Amino acid sequence: MKKLVHTVLAASMAAGLLSGTALAGDCTGYVVGVRPITQYDHAAGHGFLAVRSGPGTGFNQLGELYLGDEISVWERQGNWLHVYCMSGQCLNPLWGSSTPQGWAYAKYLSVGGVCP
Repeated sequence: MKKLVHTVLAASMAAGLLSGTALAGDCTGYVVGVRPITQYDHAAGHGFLAVRSGPGTGFNQLGELYLGDEISVWERQGNWLHVYCMSGQCLNPLWGSSTPQGWAYAKYLSVGGVCP
């Protein structure tokens, strides 16, 4: 019986069920530390947080997040988070696709919950 319990425990941990690993979307947060939208200047990079196609500044910008926008976090790679716009100005952005989904620099996001 003890061997069976250990086998089930090991299989559950391998599957991520007992590891404490965050599931996608369990972590939410808000955009912080960027200039307010009243200071928006796309060319100068003010008043928004870029959402990119990959985790780094070398990737294309897909959309924008703004101060106070609510996001969900799906993945982390270093200082970059894969995010999805849930509410706020990002639903009707000044540039790019509405409800952007992509990578944003973590320094400008205040997140909580079970994060990846």
